[in-house]
Amino acid sequence: MFYVNSRAIIERERDGQIEIVIQNRVKPNERVSIELPGGRIEPFESLVQALRREVKEETGLDVYEIEGEELRTVTEGHSFEVECMKPFAAYQTIKGPVDSVGYYFRCRAKGKLLKTGDETTDIRWITTSELRDLIESHPLQFTDIDRAGIQYYLKQIYPK
Repeated sequence: MFYVNSRAIIERERDGQIEIVIQNRVKPNERVSIELPGGRIEPFESLVQALRREVKEETGLDVYEIEGEELRTVTEGHSFEVECMKPFAAYQTIKGPVDSVGYYFRCRAKGKLLKTGDETTDIRWITTSELRDLIESHPLQFTDIDRAGIQYYLKQIYPK
């Protein structure tokens, strides 16, 4: 089985610091782990639609801005409609039990965080410095995919 995912790096500025949303993933028969909001796209669902849907289901927030969305292009052909836009980052699993590819989008959202969402708990804002400390001190608490995505994000946006 092969999956395509759309994942959110939801940012806000608060007290002069950048915060992002993280959450605990709680699935039956799996360990609890920290992750970013997002998940699988449905057949013929656009990356942007999936991003907004997954964020709403998991966090309760409404995405109102996606970095690069102003350049989003949709074309229609004889039997196809194609969405093209630039994600912040892309990933591919190259070993493991699940074969997947996905895209991270930096975005902003509004609303109130849920206490629990779709297989998620402890949905919260965390500063990028707290995030860096947490991933450096306890990297295996994060999902394998988002551990790589968060490290890439911190390296690209907030290098030491």
